[in-house]
Amino acid sequence: MIEFRTSDRTLHGIVAFIFVLAILAAPLATDAQQPSRVPRIGYLEFGTAAPGTSFLEAFRQGLRDLGWVEGQNIAIEVRYAEGKRDQLPELAAELVRRKVDLIFASTTPAALAAKHATTTIPIVIGLVADPVGSGVVASLARPGGNITGWTHEPGLEILGKRLELIKEAVSGATRIGALWNPANPIHGPAVKELEAAAQALKVQLHPVPVQDPKELESAFAALTRQRAGALTVIPDGMFLAQADRIIALAARSRLPAIYGFTDLVEAGRLMAHGVNLPEMFRRGASYVDRILKGARPADLPIERPTRFYFVINLKTAKALGLTIPPSLLQQADRIIE
Repeated sequence: MIEFRTSDRTLHGIVAFIFVLAILAAPLATDAQQPSRVPRIGYLEFGTAAPGTSFLEAFRQGLRDLGWVEGQNIAIEVRYAEGKRDQLPELAAELVRRKVDLIFASTTPAALAAKHATTTIPIVIGLVADPVGSGVVASLARPGGNITGWTHEPGLEILGKRLELIKEAVSGATRIGALWNPANPIHGPAVKELEAAAQALKVQLHPVPVQDPKELESAFAALTRQRAGALTVIPDGMFLAQADRIIALAARSRLPAIYGFTDLVEAGRLMAHGVNLPEMFRRGASYVDRILKGARPADLPIERPTRFYFVINLKTAKALGLTIPPSLLQQADRIIE
């Protein structure tokens, strides 16, 4: 029988070598067992989570359509400002501290808050009427920086079209009110656009400023004193968050009104001319998909809408004692009876 002998020193060396190999291999084995990190999206909205005013579910559906399922391969952290503009900077800063991979900012105030909070985390904007004029991006074609997304308006000229539609609906109206928000950076130019359109239509425009929801009651009282026969509401995040109150006040004042979003016409609005917001939020998810797959926000053009809808609610017209002209009904994409 042949016996092999190993010195204690050699044996100890072999054991030490095996031990080192085991230590080096352990992290590799652990990493192989751990799933890859799930991207986190911060969703920042100026409005509320109330039904009809939140478009988060449409955004989630858009992500699902592209293979991003919350709780599986993506996470969403939601922050609502409940219509309070002064809360947006802190909510945006909180998302940055949470180290989210991307921020989706809904409405102009949310987009500006997100922009001021970070220059490195990608930001996708939505429901921003004039991204260039409001200072959110440098250009629609090449936004630059860390921001891209979509706008719901093609330009201020669409406001004149809405004024024309409400004048045709209320043929005897010679005074038309305009609800606008001085805190919105594009509403000043929007009012000037409406004044020019009103002059061409030979009607008097009565712009009424509303910067805080508390001012809505007095605004409608002012419209009554001014004997406004109709109303146009310039699209705004705060007005969207206060949609139910505005609809109720317009009904109480028996004031026919036109709005820029078609989604809440069933809730009692008389008329709306503009984009379908849930559709836009679903499409907005495509920006998130492209960025998470490596695209740079600076290279993704801001999307402008190409399809607008005109919706009329005849139930609201009947409650107001208003007969919509057949010529206007023929222009409608949808009529609610």
